[in-house]
Amino acid sequence: MDRVVAVLVGLPPLLVLTLVIVLPALESSTLLGLVVPGETAILIGGLVAHGGALPLWAVVAGGAFGACLGDQVGYALGRRYGPSVLDRAPRVLRRRVDLRRARRLVARRGAWVVVTGRWVAVLRTVVPLIAGAGGMRWPLFLRANLLGGLLWATAVATLGYLGAASYHYLERELGIGEWALLALVGAVVALRMWRVRREPASR
Repeated sequence: MDRVVAVLVGLPPLLVLTLVIVLPALESSTLLGLVVPGETAILIGGLVAHGGALPLWAVVAGGAFGACLGDQVGYALGRRYGPSVLDRAPRVLRRRVDLRRARRLVARRGAWVVVTGRWVAVLRTVVPLIAGAGGMRWPLFLRANLLGGLLWATAVATLGYLGAASYHYLERELGIGEWALLALVGAVVALRMWRVRREPASR
């Protein structure tokens, strides 16, 4: 585990910052978030910030900028092509989210969904498209988008920063950092596999 942390901290700061901006930007503009969630890069950015190679504020600013930029592109695509852009959504997206229900949710809750949907990987890939296709006013979307992106990037980057600090503390003071992290990773993987197997059965 030390080697993994050392490799991540040793990445070129410019590369890390580029990923912090680009991955969130591609989430809703290209639906990349269905495969690689944008918070992955921001978590790594927080970890690198703890190592001193990047200031934490730069990771937060980069993540928020990328998230907002990608959502603006998604909104513009929805505005330009209308509901038809969702009708041509990839099958993997239609399996993971009920697009009709998502449309109704955006229509009822509007800006609130733009802010809170940022915290759910599948929603943040489609909410900008739905907002644009549904005719949400751009100034309202922009304000909600900026607020949601900033809160999300701040929380995720801080989580990565504090996670690195906690790991070093556990390993230095208690000698259980590696085992604790491995147990946590194992639990997350097991939960993910259980949910994937459970989803087809629940339909």
